[in-house]
Amino acid sequence: MDNPRVLLAIALSFLVLLIWQAWMQDYGPQTRPQPQEQQVAEGDATLQPAAPPEDLPSAPADSLPPAATQDEAVVSTPDGQLIEVVTDVYHAVIDTRGGDLQQVDLLQYPKEHPRDPEAFRLLKENPGDLFVAQSGLRAGSEPEPTHHALYRVDQPRYTLDAGADVLEVPLHWSNGSGVEVTKIYRFRRGSYVVELEHRVNNQSSEDWSARPYRQLQRTPPLQTSRILYTYTGGVLYSPEEKYEKIDFDDMAKQDLSRDVSNGWAAMIQHYFVAAWIPDAETTLRYYTRALSGERYVMGMIGQSVTVPPGSEASTQARLFVGPKLQDVMEKVAPGLELTVDYGKLTVLAKPIFWLLEKIHNLVGNWGWSIIFLTVLIKAAFFKLSETSYKSMANMRKLAPRLQALKERYGDDKQKLNQAMMEMYKTEKINPLGGCLPVLVQIPVFIALYWVLLESVEMRQAPFMLWINDLSAKDPYFVLPLIMGVTMFIQQKLNPAPLDPIQAKVMMILPVVFTVFFAFFPAGLVLYWVVNNTLSIAQQWVITRRVESAGA
Repeated sequence: MDNPRVLLAIALSFLVLLIWQAWMQDYGPQTRPQPQEQQVAEGDATLQPAAPPEDLPSAPADSLPPAATQDEAVVSTPDGQLIEVVTDVYHAVIDTRGGDLQQVDLLQYPKEHPRDPEAFRLLKENPGDLFVAQSGLRAGSEPEPTHHALYRVDQPRYTLDAGADVLEVPLHWSNGSGVEVTKIYRFRRGSYVVELEHRVNNQSSEDWSARPYRQLQRTPPLQTSRILYTYTGGVLYSPEEKYEKIDFDDMAKQDLSRDVSNGWAAMIQHYFVAAWIPDAETTLRYYTRALSGERYVMGMIGQSVTVPPGSEASTQARLFVGPKLQDVMEKVAPGLELTVDYGKLTVLAKPIFWLLEKIHNLVGNWGWSIIFLTVLIKAAFFKLSETSYKSMANMRKLAPRLQALKERYGDDKQKLNQAMMEMYKTEKINPLGGCLPVLVQIPVFIALYWVLLESVEMRQAPFMLWINDLSAKDPYFVLPLIMGVTMFIQQKLNPAPLDPIQAKVMMILPVVFTVFFAFFPAGLVLYWVVNNTLSIAQQWVITRRVESAGA
C-alpha cells in the first residue's frame, strides 16, 4: 500500500489466505458418506424401534452408543403439534414431538437487506438445511422423555405481553405410571438467552432416574462464499482447552467423548451462534456424532438424577440463540464472545474492535467509525510510515543514477549489484529501510480485515449515499474503482523498479486489486480507500521535502 513492498506483502498475505481457504474447501478432508435413513411401513408406525434412534445420547454413564447401521430401522412416529412463540426478539416454533426448538427467526435482523420484511432464520428444520436445538432425559428404558417423545401443551400460541418481562412455555409428558415431566422454555424480554428447565414429579412407587442431555443438530451449510471464508461448525469451550473448533470433518472422522466442567458447546456460522450453556460447576460428558443424511450432532449429557417416590427434582440449562454480540455474550458465559472468530490475531483484533465500537458510540455510524479508526491507526504508525516514505523518497532520487548503472553494466548482475551497494553506502541510504514498518503493519491490516468481516455490527449497517450495507459489496463498484485509482497514484510516487518484469507487475497490481476488492464488503474497501488516501498525502509531503532538501 505505502510502497511496492507493502503492495506485494499485502497482496501475498491475502492471496495465500484465500488460496488456503479455497484449497481446504476443495481438497481438505471430506465428510464420510453416511447411510440414508430407512423408514418402516406406515402400518408399523406404532411399533417400538429395534434400536434407539441414532441421534440419542446413551443412557449408560460411561459410554456413547455406536453409530447406527444400515440394518437399524428408524421408526416413523406421528407428527407433533407446532407451538408458536413470539417475543420482542424471537419468532420461534416448538414441536411437541420431542419439544425441540426447531425454528427461530431473529426479528431484529432482516434476512437479506435492511428493508427486508422477512427476518433472518437461524434455527430451522428443512430437508438438507437443518439446524435445531434438542434436549431431553435419558431414563434408559421406554418410555422416556427424550426429543422423540410426545408432549402435551396448554395452548398453540404464546406471546410476550406488553409490560411482561418473562414468557414461560410449558410442555407436559407422563410415562403413565406416575412420573410426570414438565419441560419449560423461559423467554425474557430483550434477551437472546432461552432458559430450559426439566421438572420431574415422581408420584410412582419406585425411584425414577434419568440423565439430562442437550444437543444441537445441523447439516453443513448449503453454500459458502469462495472469496470470503468464515467458519461454520462446532465449537467446544473448556477452561483447559479454551476455544476449540470441531468441524464437520472432525465429527465424521471420530466421535468426541470428553468430560468437561464449566464449559459449553455451540454450532456457529457467520454472524450468528447457537450454544448450550449448562449450570456452572457441573461436569458433563460432551459428545459429537455424525449421523445419516449428512447430519451432525454436538451436545452434552449430565450425571444421573434420581427422584424418590413422592418427590420432585429439576435440571436447568441455558441456550443462547442469536447474533454474535460480544458485549452481550461475555456476560452470558466465559469465552462465549470468542465465537466472534478473529483467528490467530484475536489479541490484536479485540482491541481494534473495542476502539471501533467506542468511536461508533460517539458518531453513531459504522462507516464514519471505520474512517475515524483508519485515521487513528494511520496516526499510530505515522513515524513508521515516515521512515518507509523517506527511504522510498531517497530511492526515488537515486532512480536516474541507478538506471545509468544498469545501462552501463548491462547483464553483468554481479558488477551492477556491487556498484549499487557502493552508491547506497556513499549516499547513506538503506534500501531495506522501509521493510520493518511494512512487517509491523501487516498484522494490524489483517486483524482489521477479520474485525470488519466477522463483526455482526457491520451486517446491513448503512453508511451514506448508495452504501446501504457495509457487509455487502459496493453495488455500483465505486469504492473499488476509487481504491484502484489511489493505488495507481501511489505507484507514481514511488521509484519505478529497475527490473522490467517487476515494473509490469506493479503496473497491473491496481487492476488486479480493483477486481479483487470488487467482491469484498464495502466496509473493508472503505478502510483501504481512506488508508490509501492518507498514505498518498503523507508520502507526497515527505517526498517533496526530501527532494527539496536534495536540491
